[in-house]
Amino acid sequence: MAAPLELHPDRLFPADVGLRAIARRLYEPVADLPIISPHGHTDPSWFANNELFPNPSALLITPDHYVFRMLYSQGIALEDLGIATTGPGGKPVEEDPRKVWRLFAQNYHLFSGTPSRMWHDWVYRDVFGLDVVLSAETADLYYETMDAALKTDAFRPRALFERFNIEVIATTEDPLDPLAHHAKLKADGWGRKVVTTFRPDNVLDPDYEGFEDNLEMLADITGCDTTSWLGYLDALKDRRAWFRDHGATSTDHGHPTAFTADLGPAESEALFHTIRDGGGTAAERELFRGQMLTEMARMSQDDGLVMQIHPGCWRNHNEMVFRRFGRDKGADIPTATDYVASLRPLLNKFGNNPDFTLIIFTLDEDSYSRELATLAGHYPAMKLGPPWWFHDSPEGMRRFRERTTETAGFYNTVGFNDDTRAFLSIPARHDVARRMDCVWLAHLVAEHRLPEAEAAVIAGDLAYNLAKRAYKL
Repeated sequence: MAAPLELHPDRLFPADVGLRAIARRLYEPVADLPIISPHGHTDPSWFANNELFPNPSALLITPDHYVFRMLYSQGIALEDLGIATTGPGGKPVEEDPRKVWRLFAQNYHLFSGTPSRMWHDWVYRDVFGLDVVLSAETADLYYETMDAALKTDAFRPRALFERFNIEVIATTEDPLDPLAHHAKLKADGWGRKVVTTFRPDNVLDPDYEGFEDNLEMLADITGCDTTSWLGYLDALKDRRAWFRDHGATSTDHGHPTAFTADLGPAESEALFHTIRDGGGTAAERELFRGQMLTEMARMSQDDGLVMQIHPGCWRNHNEMVFRRFGRDKGADIPTATDYVASLRPLLNKFGNNPDFTLIIFTLDEDSYSRELATLAGHYPAMKLGPPWWFHDSPEGMRRFRERTTETAGFYNTVGFNDDTRAFLSIPARHDVARRMDCVWLAHLVAEHRLPEAEAAVIAGDLAYNLAKRAYKL
C-alpha cells in the first residue's frame, strides 16, 4: 500500500513547544504575502506565449539540474532522463516522457532529506492534490493525474503565476538575446510582472565558449565597434539600456571568482586588445574579468541597475558532461573564495555610494562571518544575497543567519530569491525561507534578544519588503 503524502503544518519548526509557538505566530502573517522572485532562470517564453506545458517530465525533471544531478550521481544516464545532447558521444536520448517519469519515480528515495524532496512533495500535494508518496508503485498515478491537469487552462503559466501569488519574477538573458519574449510580455501588459536580468558573462569572460564570435555578434546588434575598447564599452552600455527598456532592474555576473581590478584607461585598452585578439595568459584573462566587473559597477552607478555577483563556483566541472550536454547540467562545484582583497578595488571605487547596490552571493560558507558580513556591515553599497545553490536549504539558511546577523544585521541582506529554473517549486522555496527565517527570529525572541513585535516586522521585511526594495521592483 502506498504511503500517504502529508505536509505537516509545523514542518521545519522547532521541536521545543515554546519556540514552535513563537515561530508559528511569526509565520502566520507572512505565509501568504506576495512572492517577489527577483532573480531566476525560468523560461520567459512560458509567460509570453502562455502555452500548455507539454508533460510532467518536461516541466519537473528536464529543466531542473537539482533533480538530475542527484540521479546522475547514482549512475543514471542523463540521456535516460530525456536530457538533450549538444555534442557527440553517449546513447540515444529517451523521448518517451512517461518512461523518464517512471525512472525518476523508481529513484525518488534518493532525495530523502534533501530540499528537492520538500519542494517536490509540496508541488505534488498543494498544486496537483496528490495524497500518496511518489514511488515506482505510484508513478503512473502521478503521471496521469498531472498530465491531465496540465492539459487544462488552470495550469497555463500565467494562471499558475497568479495562483502562486507571484507579484514579479525576473528571468535571466545574455546581451545577445533579442528579448522578443519580453517585448511580447510588455505588449500584453505583463512587462512589470516578468522582467529580464542582464547576464553578460558570454561577452565579458574570455574563457566563455565562442567569446570572440560573441563580440562580433554584439557589434552587429549594437552597431558599435567591438574591436576597440571604447566601442566595446559603448556596446555594453547600449545593451544595458535595451534591457532596461524591457524591464531589467538588475545585472548578474557568474564570474568564477570575486576578483576586481581598477586599471587606468591605457592599461585597460591594452589588455582588451590582448584578449580581443585571442591571446592572454590565464592571469591576464582573470585580470580582464576583474576589470570588467569594475566597469559593470561603473555602469550600474550611472544607469541604476542593481549589480549581482555569483562567484566561488567552478562551473561545468565535469568536462565530459559539458561537452556532451552543454552548460548548467548540475556539475557546478563550490570553491574557496576571497572577498576582502578581491572586492577592494571595486568597493574603494564605488562602495561608498549608497545609491549604488552591489549584491554578493557565495558558495563558500566559511566566508560569511569572516568576510562578507563584515564588508556588508560597513560599505553602504554592499548587500548580502541569500543562501544560494547548494545552501538553498533549511540548514543553509540557518547557518547564513547564524553567521551574518550579529555583524551585518537583517537590513544589509536582501530577503530571499529562488534562483530556479523549476517554476512550480517557487512557492515551496519561498515558504521554506519564510519558515526558516521565522525559526531564527523565534530563537531571538525566546532568548529575550528581540521583542516579538519587532520580530514580526522583520519577518515581513525578510519575506517581501527587502527584496522589493533592493531590486527596485
